[in-house]
Amino acid sequence: MSEGGGEDGGGREFERVARVLRAQINDGSTYPVGSFLPSQRKLAENFKVSRDTVQRVLGDLRSEGWIETRQGSGSKVVKGQRIQSPTSKGMVTLRPLLDHAFGEPEVTLDVFTLTSESLSAHILLQAERIRAGEIAPERIALRMVLPDPSLDLPYWRTADGLHNDRLKDRFMGITHRSTAAVRDVLDGLRTEGRVPSVEFKMRHGKLLPYTKLYLLNATEAVFGNYRAYERTITLDDGQVIKGVTDVEGLGAGLTHHVMDANPNAQGTVFVREMREWFDSVWTGPLTFEPGA
Repeated sequence: MSEGGGEDGGGREFERVARVLRAQINDGSTYPVGSFLPSQRKLAENFKVSRDTVQRVLGDLRSEGWIETRQGSGSKVVKGQRIQSPTSKGMVTLRPLLDHAFGEPEVTLDVFTLTSESLSAHILLQAERIRAGEIAPERIALRMVLPDPSLDLPYWRTADGLHNDRLKDRFMGITHRSTAAVRDVLDGLRTEGRVPSVEFKMRHGKLLPYTKLYLLNATEAVFGNYRAYERTITLDDGQVIKGVTDVEGLGAGLTHHVMDANPNAQGTVFVREMREWFDSVWTGPLTFEPGA
Protein backbone atom coordinates (compact mmCIF):
# COMPACT_ATOMS: atom_id res chain seq x y z
CA MET A 1 0.00 0.00 0.00
CA SER A 2 1.37 3.42 -0.92
CA GLU A 3 1.52 6.31 1.54
CA GLY A 4 -0.66 8.51 -0.62
CA GLY A 5 -3.84 8.04 1.35
CA GLY A 6 -3.92 4.70 3.09
CA GLU A 7 -4.75 3.78 6.61
CA ASP A 8 -1.82 5.73 8.02
CA GLY A 9 -3.03 9.11 6.82
CA GLY A 10 -0.43 9.44 4.06
CA GLY A 11 2.73 11.45 4.58
CA ARG A 12 1.61 12.84 7.94
CA GLU A 13 2.12 9.55 9.75
CA PHE A 14 5.39 8.93 7.95
CA GLU A 15 6.64 12.35 9.06
CA ARG A 16 5.46 11.78 12.64
CA VAL A 17 7.29 8.46 12.97
CA ALA A 18 10.43 9.80 11.27
CA ARG A 19 10.43 12.91 13.46
CA VAL A 20 10.12 10.93 16.70
CA LEU A 21 12.75 8.36 15.72
CA ARG A 22 15.23 11.08 14.74
CA ALA A 23 14.67 12.77 18.10
CA GLN A 24 15.13 9.46 19.93
CA ILE A 25 18.34 8.77 18.03
CA ASN A 26 19.61 12.26 18.76
CA ASP A 27 18.67 12.50 22.43
CA GLY A 28 21.79 10.51 23.25
CA SER A 29 20.09 7.88 25.40
CA THR A 30 17.08 6.19 23.77
CA TYR A 31 18.93 4.84 20.74
CA PRO A 32 22.61 5.83 21.05
CA VAL A 33 25.18 5.10 18.39
CA GLY A 34 25.82 1.36 18.22
CA SER A 35 22.37 0.36 19.47
CA PHE A 36 19.65 -1.32 17.41
CA LEU A 37 16.17 -0.01 16.68
CA PRO A 38 13.23 -2.30 17.51
CA SER A 39 12.03 -4.64 14.78
CA GLN A 40 9.76 -3.32 12.05
CA ARG A 41 6.84 -5.18 13.57
CA LYS A 42 7.49 -3.66 17.00
CA LEU A 43 7.89 -0.16 15.59
CA ALA A 44 4.62 -0.53 13.67
CA GLU A 45 2.88 -1.61 16.88
CA ASN A 46 4.43 1.17 18.98
CA PHE A 47 3.52 3.92 16.52
CA LYS A 48 0.22 2.32 15.44
CA VAL A 49 1.12 2.52 11.76
CA SER A 50 1.54 0.00 8.94
CA ARG A 51 4.73 -1.88 8.14
CA ASP A 52 4.84 0.08 4.86
CA THR A 53 5.19 3.31 6.83
CA VAL A 54 7.93 1.87 9.03
CA GLN A 55 9.83 0.59 6.01
CA ARG A 56 9.67 4.03 4.38
CA VAL A 57 10.90 5.72 7.56
CA LEU A 58 13.80 3.29 7.91
CA GLY A 59 14.64 3.86 4.26
CA ASP A 60 14.78 7.60 4.88
CA LEU A 61 16.96 7.19 7.97
CA ARG A 62 19.33 4.96 5.97
CA SER A 63 19.44 7.49 3.16
CA GLU A 64 20.28 10.24 5.67
CA GLY A 65 23.05 8.13 7.17
CA TRP A 66 21.53 7.59 10.63
CA ILE A 67 21.21 3.80 10.45
CA GLU A 68 22.52 0.75 8.64
CA THR A 69 20.27 -2.25 8.02
CA ARG A 70 21.47 -5.77 7.41
CA GLN A 71 19.26 -8.72 6.62
CA GLY A 72 18.65 -10.70 9.78
CA SER A 73 20.44 -8.17 12.02
CA GLY A 74 18.01 -5.26 12.14
CA SER A 75 18.70 -1.54 11.94
CA LYS A 76 21.80 -0.28 13.76
CA VAL A 77 22.30 3.38 14.70
CA VAL A 78 25.59 4.55 13.19
CA LYS A 79 25.35 8.33 13.60
CA GLY A 80 24.04 10.66 16.28
CA GLN A 81 23.84 14.35 16.94
CA ARG A 82 26.89 15.76 18.68
CA ILE A 83 27.43 19.33 19.80
CA GLN A 84 30.75 20.78 20.91
CA SER A 85 30.04 22.32 24.30
CA PRO A 86 32.32 24.15 26.73
CA THR A 87 30.02 23.25 29.63
CA SER A 88 30.79 19.53 29.35
CA LYS A 89 34.37 19.84 28.09
CA GLY A 90 33.38 17.65 25.18
CA MET A 91 30.44 16.63 23.05
CA VAL A 92 26.76 16.68 24.06
CA THR A 93 23.40 16.43 22.30
CA LEU A 94 20.65 19.02 22.00
CA ARG A 95 18.32 17.14 24.34
CA PRO A 96 20.13 17.90 27.64
CA LEU A 97 20.56 21.53 26.63
CA LEU A 98 16.82 21.86 26.04
CA ASP A 99 16.09 19.86 29.20
CA HIS A 100 18.08 22.43 31.17
CA ALA A 101 16.47 25.40 29.41
CA PHE A 102 12.92 24.10 29.95
CA GLY A 103 13.69 23.43 33.59
CA GLU A 104 13.69 27.18 34.24
CA PRO A 105 10.53 29.04 35.35
CA GLU A 106 10.65 31.21 32.21
CA VAL A 107 11.63 29.61 28.92
CA THR A 108 12.51 31.71 25.87
CA LEU A 109 13.50 30.08 22.61
CA ASP A 110 14.48 31.98 19.47
CA VAL A 111 15.00 29.78 16.41
CA PHE A 112 16.32 30.48 12.92
CA THR A 113 16.08 27.33 10.85
CA LEU A 114 15.32 25.84 7.45
CA THR A 115 12.41 23.75 8.71
CA SER A 116 10.65 23.23 12.04
CA GLU A 117 10.82 19.43 11.77
CA SER A 118 13.46 18.73 14.42
CA LEU A 119 12.14 21.51 16.66
CA SER A 120 8.66 19.97 16.74
CA ALA A 121 10.11 16.66 17.96
CA HIS A 122 12.04 18.37 20.75
CA ILE A 123 9.04 20.48 21.82
CA LEU A 124 6.98 17.29 22.04
CA LEU A 125 9.61 15.69 24.30
CA GLN A 126 9.56 18.71 26.61
CA ALA A 127 5.76 18.68 26.69
CA GLU A 128 5.90 15.06 27.83
CA ARG A 129 8.19 16.10 30.69
CA ILE A 130 5.74 18.84 31.68
CA ARG A 131 2.76 16.49 31.62
CA ALA A 132 4.71 13.94 33.67
CA GLY A 133 5.32 16.59 36.35
CA GLU A 134 9.11 16.53 35.90
CA ILE A 135 9.24 20.27 35.19
CA ALA A 136 6.78 23.13 35.63
CA PRO A 137 7.70 26.24 33.63
CA GLU A 138 5.46 29.24 34.23
CA ARG A 139 6.07 30.79 30.82
CA ILE A 140 7.19 29.55 27.40
CA ALA A 141 7.89 32.06 24.62
CA LEU A 142 8.99 30.81 21.20
CA ARG A 143 9.93 32.96 18.21
CA MET A 144 10.78 31.20 14.98
CA VAL A 145 12.00 32.49 11.61
CA LEU A 146 11.57 30.22 8.58
CA PRO A 147 12.45 30.97 4.94
CA ASP A 148 9.83 32.61 2.77
CA PRO A 149 8.17 29.85 0.68
CA SER A 150 8.64 31.93 -2.48
CA LEU A 151 12.45 31.75 -2.23
CA ASP A 152 14.25 29.74 -4.90
CA LEU A 153 15.85 27.15 -2.67
CA PRO A 154 19.08 25.40 -3.70
CA TYR A 155 17.93 22.35 -1.74
CA TRP A 156 15.40 19.59 -2.46
CA ARG A 157 16.10 19.55 -6.15
CA THR A 158 17.86 17.38 -8.71
CA ALA A 159 20.41 18.22 -11.38
CA ASP A 160 17.92 17.67 -14.21
CA GLY A 161 15.20 19.68 -12.46
CA LEU A 162 12.46 17.27 -13.53
CA HIS A 163 11.00 16.83 -10.05
CA ASN A 164 11.88 20.14 -8.41
CA ASP A 165 8.28 21.32 -8.05
CA ARG A 166 7.20 18.09 -6.35
CA LEU A 167 10.26 18.09 -4.09
CA LYS A 168 9.58 21.66 -3.01
CA ASP A 169 5.92 20.81 -2.37
CA ARG A 170 7.11 17.94 -0.17
CA PHE A 171 9.41 20.26 1.76
CA MET A 172 6.68 22.87 2.22
CA GLY A 173 4.25 20.21 3.41
CA ILE A 174 6.71 18.92 6.01
CA THR A 175 7.42 22.46 7.18
CA HIS A 176 3.74 23.36 7.43
CA ARG A 177 2.78 20.23 9.35
CA SER A 178 5.79 20.47 11.68
CA THR A 179 5.00 24.09 12.48
CA ALA A 180 1.37 23.18 13.10
CA ALA A 181 2.55 20.41 15.44
CA VAL A 182 4.62 22.91 17.45
CA ARG A 183 1.64 25.23 17.73
CA ASP A 184 -0.73 22.41 18.71
CA VAL A 185 1.58 21.13 21.46
CA LEU A 186 2.11 24.59 22.94
CA ASP A 187 -1.60 25.45 22.68
CA GLY A 188 -2.37 22.18 24.44
CA LEU A 189 -0.09 23.04 27.35
CA ARG A 190 -1.84 26.38 27.74
CA THR A 191 -5.43 25.13 27.44
CA GLU A 192 -4.72 22.27 29.86
CA GLY A 193 -3.45 24.81 32.37
CA ARG A 194 -0.04 23.17 32.62
CA VAL A 195 1.81 26.33 31.57
CA PRO A 196 0.13 29.63 32.58
CA SER A 197 1.69 31.70 29.79
CA VAL A 198 2.52 30.38 26.31
CA GLU A 199 3.51 32.49 23.32
CA PHE A 200 4.34 31.22 19.85
CA LYS A 201 5.20 33.61 17.04
CA MET A 202 6.48 32.74 13.59
CA ARG A 203 7.73 34.87 10.73
CA HIS A 204 8.97 34.17 7.22
CA GLY A 205 12.23 35.71 6.12
CA LYS A 206 13.51 36.84 2.75
CA LEU A 207 16.78 35.17 3.57
CA LEU A 208 17.88 31.58 3.18
CA PRO A 209 19.23 29.82 6.30
CA TYR A 210 22.65 28.37 5.63
CA THR A 211 22.93 27.91 9.38
CA LYS A 212 20.76 26.66 12.23
CA LEU A 213 20.45 28.80 15.36
CA TYR A 214 18.77 28.12 18.70
CA LEU A 215 18.91 30.82 21.38
CA LEU A 216 18.01 29.33 24.78
CA ASN A 217 16.77 31.64 27.54
CA ALA A 218 18.85 34.48 26.04
CA THR A 219 21.98 33.03 27.67
CA GLU A 220 22.95 30.09 25.42
CA ALA A 221 23.28 29.57 21.69
CA VAL A 222 23.43 26.40 19.62
CA PHE A 223 24.78 27.22 16.19
CA GLY A 224 25.97 25.33 13.12
CA ASN A 225 26.12 25.27 9.34
CA TYR A 226 23.90 23.08 7.20
CA ARG A 227 25.76 20.56 5.08
CA ALA A 228 24.56 19.75 1.58
CA TYR A 229 24.60 16.17 0.33
CA GLU A 230 22.78 13.93 -2.15
CA ARG A 231 20.31 11.23 -1.20
CA THR A 232 17.29 9.29 -2.41
CA ILE A 233 13.79 10.48 -1.46
CA THR A 234 10.55 8.53 -1.74
CA LEU A 235 7.47 10.68 -2.29
CA ASP A 236 4.07 9.97 -0.70
CA ASP A 237 2.83 8.18 -3.81
CA GLY A 238 5.82 5.83 -3.73
CA GLN A 239 7.84 7.51 -6.48
CA VAL A 240 11.58 7.19 -5.82
CA ILE A 241 13.76 10.14 -6.78
CA LYS A 242 17.53 9.74 -6.73
CA GLY A 243 20.25 12.38 -6.56
CA VAL A 244 18.22 14.87 -4.51
CA THR A 245 20.22 17.68 -2.92
CA ASP A 246 19.30 17.74 0.76
CA VAL A 247 20.85 19.36 3.81
CA GLU A 248 22.04 17.93 7.09
CA GLY A 249 21.30 19.99 10.17
CA LEU A 250 20.97 17.62 13.13
CA GLY A 251 24.05 15.65 12.28
CA ALA A 252 26.16 18.59 11.18
CA GLY A 253 28.82 20.17 13.36
CA LEU A 254 26.98 22.27 15.94
CA THR A 255 28.57 24.33 18.70
CA HIS A 256 27.19 25.39 22.08
CA HIS A 257 28.03 28.85 23.43
CA VAL A 258 27.23 30.11 26.94
CA MET A 259 27.26 33.59 28.46
CA ASP A 260 29.09 34.11 31.74
CA ALA A 261 29.97 36.98 34.05
CA ASN A 262 32.84 38.15 31.86
CA PRO A 263 31.41 40.55 29.24
CA ASN A 264 34.41 39.99 27.00
CA ALA A 265 34.45 36.20 27.17
CA GLN A 266 34.13 34.44 23.83
CA GLY A 267 30.84 32.73 24.73
CA THR A 268 29.33 35.92 26.11
CA VAL A 269 30.25 37.92 23.02
CA PHE A 270 28.94 35.23 20.66
CA VAL A 271 25.57 34.86 22.39
CA ARG A 272 25.13 38.62 22.65
CA GLU A 273 25.93 39.07 18.95
CA MET A 274 23.54 36.28 17.95
CA ARG A 275 20.77 37.79 20.08
CA GLU A 276 21.26 41.19 18.48
CA TRP A 277 21.36 39.61 15.02
CA PHE A 278 18.17 37.62 15.62
CA ASP A 279 16.34 40.69 16.96
CA SER A 280 17.41 42.68 13.89
CA VAL A 281 16.04 39.97 11.60
CA TRP A 282 12.83 39.60 13.62
CA THR A 283 12.00 43.30 13.54
CA GLY A 284 13.64 44.16 10.21
CA PRO A 285 12.25 44.56 6.69
CA LEU A 286 13.28 41.05 5.60
CA THR A 287 10.68 39.23 7.69
CA PHE A 288 6.89 39.24 7.71
CA GLU A 289 4.00 37.48 9.43
CA PRO A 290 2.56 34.61 7.36
CA GLY A 291 -0.60 35.77 5.66
CA ALA A 292 0.21 39.44 6.18
